[in-house]
Amino acid sequence: MNEKIIALINKFVTERNWEQFHTGSNLAKSLVLEACELLELYQWSDEVESVERLAEELADVFVYSIQIAEKYNFNIEEIIINKMKKNADKYPVSLAKDSSKKYNKLIK
Repeated sequence: MNEKIIALINKFVTERNWEQFHTGSNLAKSLVLEACELLELYQWSDEVESVERLAEELADVFVYSIQIAEKYNFNIEEIIINKMKKNADKYPVSLAKDSSKKYNKLIK
């Protein structure tokens, strides 16, 4: 993950002394709320009216995700790589290609 971005987020939080409020629970709640704001942009349409608003809401989701990773000292690249390996096992190309079925519904 880009260390410059992580440092920018950490500086913002530290300058405001917000670490005291950043429990895992509070960060997770904030992440979900921001994801809901992102989803709200699609409430009545399959396309957004403003890609600028979309970018802002997506940035908020990323910021809270990064803050959770920082709180638990996760290496973002490592946890994503590990998860993608698990996803590849759950969704092998031979079964999942061109299918939107959940892994447990794929015919093996």
